[in-house]
Amino acid sequence: MGDSSASYIHMVQHLIEKCLIFRMNKEECMEALSKHANIKPVITSTVWNELEKENKEFFEAYAQSQSKEDKMSEEETSQMIQKMFSDSSKDSDD
Repeated sequence: MGDSSASYIHMVQHLIEKCLIFRMNKEECMEALSKHANIKPVITSTVWNELEKENKEFFEAYAQSQSKEDKMSEEETSQMIQKMFSDSSKDSDD
């Protein structure tokens, strides 16, 4: 695997970690990254699955902790994602 492929996968992993902070499930994360970062859902799904394999206990606890009342509204989520991407672009400009 080339350096560019590895860095792309690392970026997707980083964005998935941000989705986890926003308490998104896998499907919500796939949709958000597709819409806001132009990342194909199959890529997000594959990286998510690998993270689940490597961090089985975390993802089991994460799935149990997710509940409807803890979730942000779609508008709040969209605003957070936009902020995340604008912050990421500022970081890469430095």
